[in-house]
Amino acid sequence: MKMSRLLMVVASLLLLILFISPLWQITLIAPQYPDGVALKIWIDKIGGDQPGTLQNINILNHYVGMKPIEPESIPELGYLKYIVIAMTGLGLLAAWINLKPGFLIWTVLLVSLGVLGMYDFYLWEYDYGHNLDPNAPIKIEGQAYQPPLFGQKTLLNFLAKSYPHIGGMAMFVSMLLGSLSFWIKNKTKDYEKDQLSPRVARVAPVDRVLSEATAD
Repeated sequence: MKMSRLLMVVASLLLLILFISPLWQITLIAPQYPDGVALKIWIDKIGGDQPGTLQNINILNHYVGMKPIEPESIPELGYLKYIVIAMTGLGLLAAWINLKPGFLIWTVLLVSLGVLGMYDFYLWEYDYGHNLDPNAPIKIEGQAYQPPLFGQKTLLNFLAKSYPHIGGMAMFVSMLLGSLSFWIKNKTKDYEKDQLSPRVARVAPVDRVLSEATAD
């Protein structure tokens, strides 16, 4: 199997890691939680290492007026797994067909889905961090509690850290491998054309001589 096709196969199969590892993780660190409380976001669920993690975070959010996080009310958790399966299948199909446009289309589509997913995640964070209950036990004028999209941010006495988990990193590597497979495919085609041109130039005069001899 040529390198470009092999990379496309690996890029496609890497997406399946999203079924066994979280896509993203938000960790809250405070004096009362020195080890941090980690909220892990999968493609079909939200939770933590402990069964009560989500409940504890919802209790903390309640004091500042944030809505409870209810996984069943988040539609993306219902269909993301089908998108991952579809992208895996399309990637394997592109590798089997082995055409340059297929490699490019798959990579552009995956990157576009990643960008749209991050934008959707930002809107979700914004909604939870800004649309607060006016009757919350703790009210600070002008204070919002939106976690960072990427990186870390101080929220009251909490340090919120937001970074991709293993699944998110696997998806990023998949994008890189898809781009690399297209680049190799493109360079290989150019190389084959360069190698073919001299041969075509040498064969052409022979064909012309044979044609003229036949005519005589």
